[in-house]
Parts: sequence; structure tokens; C-alpha cells
Amino acid sequence: MIRLSGVGKTYDDGTVAVQHLDLEVRRGELVCLVGPSGCGKSTTLKMINRMIEPSAGTIEIDGQDVTGRDPVELRRGIGYVIQEVGLFPHQKVITNVMTVPLLYGEPKQKARERARELLELVGLDPATYGDRYPHQLSGGQQQRVGVARALAAHPPVLLMDEPFGAVDPLVRLRLQDEFLRLQDELGVTVVFVTHDIDEAVRLGDRVAVFATGGRLAQYDTPARLLGRPADDFVADFVGSTTGLRRLQVIPLDPAHVEPLDGVRAGDLGAAIDVDSTLGEALTVLLREDRGMVGVKQGAQFVGVLTPNGIHRALRAALAEMAEAGPPS
Repeated sequence: MIRLSGVGKTYDDGTVAVQHLDLEVRRGELVCLVGPSGCGKSTTLKMINRMIEPSAGTIEIDGQDVTGRDPVELRRGIGYVIQEVGLFPHQKVITNVMTVPLLYGEPKQKARERARELLELVGLDPATYGDRYPHQLSGGQQQRVGVARALAAHPPVLLMDEPFGAVDPLVRLRLQDEFLRLQDELGVTVVFVTHDIDEAVRLGDRVAVFATGGRLAQYDTPARLLGRPADDFVADFVGSTTGLRRLQVIPLDPAHVEPLDGVRAGDLGAAIDVDSTLGEALTVLLREDRGMVGVKQGAQFVGVLTPNGIHRALRAALAEMAEAGPPS
């Protein structure tokens, strides 16, 4: 879907922002670019839609070199969401979301209907929020409007530059959950820039870790990134809490679920779904202060998970990574 081959960016003063970057994003994939300030992750994002022109290499979307396309036309087909949102302050929410369809020449009524659909999709009732102005919304609500506006033209590609960085942690988690639901529902291809490794491993199908100087240090799944850092830089960037982070990206394996063995469902308290992560299971165990948590598939209990089961699942996941060979 998106392929960067030998892409580099060197500014006139000799500053190297990105060096010889090879990166491929598959259709429907959510890829997070993460790294310290000044590592080239935002520059890379902006080169994809030609807000910044690369100094070297090629960037392709669906096999077509973006440098051969009109920049304005290219950007109209790519959704773009930034931390500052960039809503038009003098326009109502519904009008903000209608902007891109109207630019494409859609009739006003059709654009309005599309905007209402998208507001509902991002969890904002158009009857309640459509006639408000941006300053009348919370930061999290403004971000939702920004996402809706970016999706208004049915873009196959969505670029996001630290979109949730300006909101408080609880709102940020809710926005992340909502966005994961949206991305799964719409199947759009997403390149997402963040400085937060926790956000990257929570959202990304794959994560690209950039080092200072614009070097791609590792490009891998969250589980392998946490379990098999490619070098000392990645290990240091991932940090000392990798064990806890691993739990958030390792799915529950039914092999580690123990039978009910006479345990009554009513004795289990809260339950987790069979497709939960180990981290979600541990959170429920700690919150409920119980020795086990029920595991459900749909409405049916299929077993229980204990702290020992979580430990065995983590060890099995790490062993599987070791057998898979060295990191990318």
C-alpha cells in the first residue's frame, strides 16, 4: 500500500532528518512511528503527503510514485490529523466536517449527510454537537471532529501526527479505544506518529522505532519489539517496564485457560473475553482481588485464568519469539 525506498531528507544547512529509510505499510495496517524528539518521524509522515519533499528515494502509494502527482490532489486523497486539530474556529462542527466533500464538489445536502454519519461514527451526536463551534467542545471532542473531517473523503490512507497528545490520560485512552474500533470497522491504512511507546504498542499492528539522526532502529510487531529489542537504543527507549507492556500486547491463549471444575460463575465476579490480552486479564484480577478470573466466549463461560496461567502464557510467548529468530 505505502512503500518508502531509500528515502532521505537533508536540509540546506546539512541537517539530516531522515536517512535511507526503507519502510512498507500493508493495506489496512496501522503502523506507529515512535522515537525521541528530532528523530524524523514527523518528517517521514509529511514526506508521504509531500508537505515536505524528500531529498532522496521514492515513496509509493498503491504502486504510484507520489512525486509524480499534483501535491494538492494527492493530499485530498489522504486524511491528515494533527495534535492541534486545526478546526476552523468560525465554522460550526458540521461545517468543519463538510469541508473536504464540498471541495470535491459534492452537493451540500450529500456532504451534510456524510458529515452527520461521521460524527455518529466518532461518537458525537450530530443533533447535539453539529451546531456547536470548536471552542464549545472539550479537547477530546475536538480530536474526534478532526478524525471525522479527515475521514470525510473516504481516504484510503490516514496520516496522524500525535493526534491525542494534547488531552489528559483518561480521555486519551478512550480516544485510542474509539480509534481502534473505527480503524477496524473502516479498514483504512494508518500511519500514526507518537512519542509515547505505550501508545505505539497499544495501537500499532507494527511499530517503527526511529533513533536520533533519522535512523530506523527497528520495525516489528509490538510483541517482538518488547520481547526482542534490536539494539541497545531500542532496549533503552522501550524502557524498564517492558514486562508490563508485553502483557498488553500478548493475547490470551485458550491453552492457558483452566476448566471451571465446579467453580460457579457467580463466584467469579467480573469476567474477561477470550480474545482479551494478558494485561487486561491481570487488571481484572487485581481490581477484583480474586485468585482467578472467569473467561467468556460470548455469553458462555469457558474456564478461568489464574496468575499462574498468566505467567505460563507470558513465558510461552517469549519462548515463541526466541524461536522466531532475530528481530527486524
